Amino acid sequence: MTTQQPTIIYTLTDEAPLLATHAFLPVVRAFTAPAGIAVTATDISVAARILGEFPEFLTDAQKVPDNLAELGRLTLLPDTNIIKLPNISASVQQLQAAIKELQGKGFAIPDFPEQPATDDEKKIRARYGKALGSAVNPVLREGNSDRRAPLAVKNFARKHPHSMGVWSQASQTHVATMKHGDFYHGEKSMTLDKARDVRMELVTKSGKTTVLKPKVALLAGEIIDSMFMSKKALLEFYEFEMEDARKTHVMFSLHVKATMMKVSHPIVFGHAVRIFYREAFEKHGKLFDELGVNVNNGMATLYDKIATLPTSKRDEIIRDLHACHEHRPELAMVDSA
Repeated sequence: MTTQQPTIIYTLTDEAPLLATHAFLPVVRAFTAPAGIAVTATDISVAARILGEFPEFLTDAQKVPDNLAELGRLTLLPDTNIIKLPNISASVQQLQAAIKELQGKGFAIPDFPEQPATDDEKKIRARYGKALGSAVNPVLREGNSDRRAPLAVKNFARKHPHSMGVWSQASQTHVATMKHGDFYHGEKSMTLDKARDVRMELVTKSGKTTVLKPKVALLAGEIIDSMFMSKKALLEFYEFEMEDARKTHVMFSLHVKATMMKVSHPIVFGHAVRIFYREAFEKHGKLFDELGVNVNNGMATLYDKIATLPTSKRDEIIRDLHACHEHRPELAMVDSA
C-alpha cells in the first residue's frame, strides 16, 4: 500500500472539453483538497502531442514532455487514477492546421509530408501519425477503463426518456450496409493456445507475398483477428446505393470511422468520392495522378492541386465535377477540418 498522497490525473485536451475544464476543474479540486486528494493536470492536446514528438526541433524553452507516453507508463501501475476527457480524433486536415498554427507561433516543427518520398520524410510522417486519429484511447485503455454511467444519470434517463418523435412509415430513409465483401464477411479470428510470435503477410492472387508486419508478440489466451474488404464489392455497393438514393429522393450520407480506423477508412472514403465523381475521374484521372491528387481525406486537396493549372483547364475540371451532381443524390456533409 502506497504512503504517497492520493492523486488523480486530469487530462487537458482541446475545444469544448478544454473550455469546460477551466470552469469545472477548480470545482473538482475544491472538493478533493479537503479529502487530501491531489488533482494534477497533464496536457495531451493535439498541439502538446505534436510538440512532445519533435523536441529536437524546439528550443529548450519550447520543449514539452511526452505526456501521453508517461500516462501509458502510469496505466500499468495499480494506484493510477486518470480522468480522460474527450479528445480530438485528429484528421490529416486538423493535424495540418495544428502544425501550421504552431509554426506561425515560432515552433520550428517540420511540415507534414503528404506524399513522403525520402527516408527522412517517411520517418517524419510516421512520427506525426502518432497524433492522428484516436491516438490517446489505445494508450490509456491499457489500464482498467471504467466507462460506466453513474447511477444517478441512469435513473434520470429512465425517468425522462428521450423521445425520438413520430417516425413516418412513408419515410424512405434507411441504413444501407454491404451484403458481401466487407470486413465482417472477411473476418477470421482465433484464440491462441500458447504464447507465440506471428507474422502478418498479404498474399495476392498472383502469389506475390508482402510482409505487413514481420513480428507481433502475442500471449496465451489472446485473440488474434484479421479481416479484409473487397475493393470491387465496395465500389459496386457505392454505385448501387448512390443510384438508389437518387431514385428514391433521399439524401446520401456516408458514415465511416476514419479517425479510429485511420489506415483503412480514409481509403474507404476516398473510393466513395471517386465513385460519386466517377465521370470526372475517368476523364481527368491521369492528370490527377500527375498532380498528386488524393481524395482519401476529401475534395479539398483536389481543389488545391488544380488551382495551379491554367484557368481554362481548371474551369473545365470544375464544370465536369459539377456535372456529376446532375445524376447523383443530394449530399449531407459535415466539414470537421
